[in-house]
Amino acid sequence: MQQVLLEEVFSPGCHTCKELEALWETIKGDFPNVRFDRVDVTTDRGQELAQKYMIFASPGIILNGELFTTGGFDKNSLIAKLKAMSA
Repeated sequence: MQQVLLEEVFSPGCHTCKELEALWETIKGDFPNVRFDRVDVTTDRGQELAQKYMIFASPGIILNGELFTTGGFDKNSLIAKLKAMSA
């Protein structure tokens, strides 16, 4: 099973970010190979990622170093992508 890094670049108070985190809590048992890292956009690391991946809206979702989406997410697409990457 391939290791996957799921990075969330979030901003404090972001409702969509909270939805992503709630989703992760419900599905993380299905993805033991996925490491979920939350990065606050107001930190130096968050600013680095926002600039590198051109993230202008939260959350920015990065999978193994590739931008998946910004400003929102489709639950089914994210789960499908995680399954494909985990195979």
